[in-house]
Amino acid sequence: MSRTTRWSPLAVIGSVVIIFSACNTAASPSPSSSASAPSTGPSTPASQAVSQAPFTGMTYPETGAAPCGVAPYTGEMKQIKAVDRLTVEFQLCAPDPAFLPKVAFSVFGIWDSDYLAKHAADKSYLDHPVGTGPYTVTSWDKGNRIVYAANPNYWGTKPLTAGLELRWSDEAAQRLIELNSGSVDGIDNPGTDDIATIQGNAEQKFYPRAGLNTFYLGFNNQDKPWDNEKIRKAIAMGIDRESIVKNFYPTGSEVATHFTPCEVPLGCEGEDTWGFDATAAKALLAEGMQEEGITSINTKLSFRSAVRGYLPDPPTIATEIKQQLKNNLGIDVTLDLQESGAFLDANAAGKLPGIFMLGWGADYPDPTNFLDYHFGAGSGKKFGKPLPDIAAALTKGATSLSEADRKAAYVEANNLIKQHVPAVIIAHGASGTAFKADVTGAHSSPLSNEQFSVMQAADRATLVFMQNAEPLSLYCGDETDGESLRACEQVNESLYAYKVAGTEAVPNLATECKPNADASTWTCTLNAGVKFSDGADLDANDVVVSYAAQWDTKNPLHVGRTGAFDYWPGLWNGFLNPPAS
Repeated sequence: MSRTTRWSPLAVIGSVVIIFSACNTAASPSPSSSASAPSTGPSTPASQAVSQAPFTGMTYPETGAAPCGVAPYTGEMKQIKAVDRLTVEFQLCAPDPAFLPKVAFSVFGIWDSDYLAKHAADKSYLDHPVGTGPYTVTSWDKGNRIVYAANPNYWGTKPLTAGLELRWSDEAAQRLIELNSGSVDGIDNPGTDDIATIQGNAEQKFYPRAGLNTFYLGFNNQDKPWDNEKIRKAIAMGIDRESIVKNFYPTGSEVATHFTPCEVPLGCEGEDTWGFDATAAKALLAEGMQEEGITSINTKLSFRSAVRGYLPDPPTIATEIKQQLKNNLGIDVTLDLQESGAFLDANAAGKLPGIFMLGWGADYPDPTNFLDYHFGAGSGKKFGKPLPDIAAALTKGATSLSEADRKAAYVEANNLIKQHVPAVIIAHGASGTAFKADVTGAHSSPLSNEQFSVMQAADRATLVFMQNAEPLSLYCGDETDGESLRACEQVNESLYAYKVAGTEAVPNLATECKPNADASTWTCTLNAGVKFSDGADLDANDVVVSYAAQWDTKNPLHVGRTGAFDYWPGLWNGFLNPPAS
């Protein structure tokens, strides 16, 4: 795999770090540079908006700053403060060069604080979100479709197609049937064998999506014999990853050498992961089994049927891995197909037995998104017991402003990931979307966050898109599934956003977020005159409450669908008032 950075928008992370070091300030991209931020916005001057009515700003925690570095608190967030109606200050425990792409992520969308307070207890906000985005949800026919309408209060450019409908099917063949019949305008992840057919159809257009994702085979190291590092390493050496990519992935997919795709700056520092060597794998497996006092291994291989860019045909690939483990290592495998939501919840709780198939798609283009979420200080129990030396290296990478220091940290982290083998790193899968040729503005996003408001479905009043699975809820602070996130992104907006079909973080609800000299404090200025779809005005307290609801496990709004809020500790290193476990 080439180590060249091929996605020029990703260079924004490195350039921000350089700016911090050289100038002790950061230049935020101007709103006009964003194809995703609204091109027209409220014209009320901030000073005028601030003076319209008295405002009492919130500070969280109210009792004082979080105890940075004092156990059991491992988090990065120190305090969040509404300085005035349109100014929010984020005080961090350490510098964060990835702050802007993090706050652009849809999981950190801003909600009307009064609406959250009113609807958290009965969880009705899971189905009926309120946001500042271009669409509102009018109905959710569970198991069938979600219907959206243009948000009449939207502060930016109105959706080019007033109506939006999301449908879903986990069968690529069914999605293509729907597109061919004309019942949908676009589909996600056409099957590997269907892409050429779509490209040969003048009435359809395929939009490729590069493989900013990773498919891996994970271990629960709390289960024997997967607590034995030699056995995990033997599995990594006993899987022929090249044959899997060649036989089951679309053109443009790659055999993974590192957990983070090489297109992400600093993603592929350090040694490549283990290559295929069946003979060495058998010998190492025998050593590990002798240490464990066992003569055979029988295990479940858990997976879900949901198609993703990193996993184009889950049942077929699961069967292939089962056969390889038997043929190459003599391991007997029982396939364990699980419902998608239950599978993800079990993974977050560390309750998947044995080994499992899962993957990750980029939310923002920085190693923290791939590595911290899975292996960092706040990564939880996804692979069983956390590995402290990996987490320590990742903390250095996440808090260093010098690119040289970050590089050294990621060399260390990736080498430790290779050594400890918490997962077998297999593939970066190419994928894409397909639309009717008459849909203008159609695209695929490298972050899988397609923005339907910029698409015009010819003369049709509603754009219909079919994705791979039904959302789990529409409160995405407590979701990690890409199908849920895409559904939320049409309604809720974050302080920053990503360019349409790109990865650059640009101002959105905030006109800018500006760091202090060492990037440990970020001050965000909000756009004036922005309204939620329920008519409430956006102010700095809404930002404080939206973040605090995820951050603090004792906050009465820390509810969500499951209450896991898995992204928060994964990306900000830990909860306030973390659970005793």
